[in-house]
Amino acid sequence: MRPHRVATWGLIAYVAVLAGVALWPLPVDRPLSRLLERALRAVHRRGVPDWVDYGFVESAANILLFVPLGALVAWIIGRGYWWVGAAAGLLASCVFELAQFLFLPGRYPTLADVLANTFGALLGSLVARQIMPRRRPVRNRAPARTL
Repeated sequence: MRPHRVATWGLIAYVAVLAGVALWPLPVDRPLSRLLERALRAVHRRGVPDWVDYGFVESAANILLFVPLGALVAWIIGRGYWWVGAAAGLLASCVFELAQFLFLPGRYPTLADVLANTFGALLGSLVARQIMPRRRPVRNRAPARTL
């Protein structure tokens, strides 16, 4: 199977998982909140600054969650349009946050989530741009034909 096709199927699967996480009726981290609080207290006792709190971890998770989206879209679209991956992250994030606002009373949409998600997609797009092969122009080595 060609890499482009693999990336396309990967994107479809990833967006389905992403939609499941974003549109779950309750925050998906709720079952782990006590464990996360204990882990944060433990790392704070070991010298990690207090600003590494639940909000920081949540924002970092949002960024990491959208890196593959930006990377896959950029890979599929191509090196010259790498920025479309970041735009796709912005669009997807806005759609998910709007859906949470309109249909999911147990979820709390925020602008901070949109910004973190978009930043993650931007990072993914930039990484994909760096690892994508550069296409070299095809040179016609045959002499020009004249009449």
